[in-house]
Amino acid sequence: MPLFDYRFRVPASREAVLDFHASPEVLRRLTPPPMIVRIHRFGEMKEGMIAEFTLWLGPYPIRWRARHENVGPDGFTDVQLSGPASKWKHRHQFVAISRAETEIREHIEYEHKPGLAGIVSRLLFNRPSLRMLFVYRSWVTRRALAA
Repeated sequence: MPLFDYRFRVPASREAVLDFHASPEVLRRLTPPPMIVRIHRFGEMKEGMIAEFTLWLGPYPIRWRARHENVGPDGFTDVQLSGPASKWKHRHQFVAISRAETEIREHIEYEHKPGLAGIVSRLLFNRPSLRMLFVYRSWVTRRALAA
């Protein structure tokens, strides 16, 4: 099973980082162009919350449904219930470095679907693509939390 890890620091408290990630707009903000995201359902950040959205890659829609687990002051985990991968479990961990700095640790465990069904996840979720996605996300998060 492929794993992906990425870490970065932001100039904000752990609470501010959690508040940023709890916003219904966070997925739109963290989705890099040229992808477009349409949120169908995104509730309060709490255990069992279901998020439903569609990622658009040009004319191609990718429908996704995920549940939030292990929600707490140090982060949360997104678990794909349905979507492009066979398995997707993404832990967002927030570690306070000081009162004004937090390290965000991203850990993803995933599996591609077999055969033709796995083409989309293999294109989107390979190491170089995930690295570019999280470089973008770290830049957006730092800018948002530095204000």
